[in-house]
Amino acid sequence: MSETTPQLQPIAPNKLALRPHHDLNDRWMLLAAGDYAAGEWNAMTISWGAFGTIWGLPYAQVNVRPQRYTFEFMEAHESFTLCAFPARFRTALEIMGSRSGRQGDKAAAAGLTPLAAKAVAAPVFAEAELVLECRKLYSQPMTLDGMLDARARNCYKQSDLHTIYYGEIVEARGVAAYVAG
Repeated sequence: MSETTPQLQPIAPNKLALRPHHDLNDRWMLLAAGDYAAGEWNAMTISWGAFGTIWGLPYAQVNVRPQRYTFEFMEAHESFTLCAFPARFRTALEIMGSRSGRQGDKAAAAGLTPLAAKAVAAPVFAEAELVLECRKLYSQPMTLDGMLDARARNCYKQSDLHTIYYGEIVEARGVAAYVAG
């Protein structure tokens, strides 16, 4: 393996060690949706989401605003992936979060290598130190009426509310730091 390609091991859902606020808010993750084999996909950096158990299934929850190019792929396809990266890829994640895939290959501009996932159609990335492959279970557009705290409503001054997606984690791989016990 090269320096940019971490050695990933399979992780059972009950052994997945995440620090959700740190992994999302502080480190960020890359959300990808679409069909890698068909060449129809996009990815974007995210810092909001959740992990847990719902309906007896391990899940990841992500939020995507409708004006984001990735939204089209989230709506049209049955799966998505989440990838976490070593700290040295912060600039790559900044590029992935600030440019639109409508204007070109931002993964190439960021120096990231998309790959076929093992269990879903959406791509993963060779440089990732954690890969979560998810099958969509649920989606729902947010509403201002549902926001009980003004701090949440203040995030939507332009009424560009996210759609919430829950995805069953059907495959997880990562470096040892993401394996509990």
